[in-house]
Amino acid sequence: AYTAHNLPGGMEPGLKETAFYDPSNFTFPAGCYICEVEVDPETGVTEIVQFVAADDFGNIINPMIVEGQVHGGLAQGIGQALLEGAHYDNSGQLLTASYMDYTMPRAGDLPSFKVSTSNTPCPGNPLGIKGCGEAGAIGSPPAGINALTDAIGSNDLAMPASPSTVWAAIRATKH
Repeated sequence: AYTAHNLPGGMEPGLKETAFYDPSNFTFPAGCYICEVEVDPETGVTEIVQFVAADDFGNIINPMIVEGQVHGGLAQGIGQALLEGAHYDNSGQLLTASYMDYTMPRAGDLPSFKVSTSNTPCPGNPLGIKGCGEAGAIGSPPAGINALTDAIGSNDLAMPASPSTVWAAIRATKH
């Protein structure tokens, strides 16, 4: 608090406190994500045929919650890679302000994920646990885009890789 508004008489304005958390050892989960896609070269429509996620989160306390977090992160990352894009006009007006214009992944856009975990306990905490909440969202965009660029033979592909973007990239490789 740096300013004094309506303080009782005799009270000094201002309060400042700083603290830093510097753990002696960090926890780092690890994972591998593999995506298989099929692309229709005439339309640019991409279908994710198979998606495999293998993670090491250390000791897992609640496997059901962890699997749900990974599934949600995979959906979020696939949406970022293939569907979701915020578009603005030249004056800065958001053009994708509703779900009529902004494409979010739906169940039909996603495959049935194959998720597995391994366990290397983390030595830096007494539970041997590692983070898992962001893993799916971190690993899935590059897995999806790498599968897609490999399928179309072009590394020049911006996210989101919508059908029109993929179609244009396919046409550019042919010229």
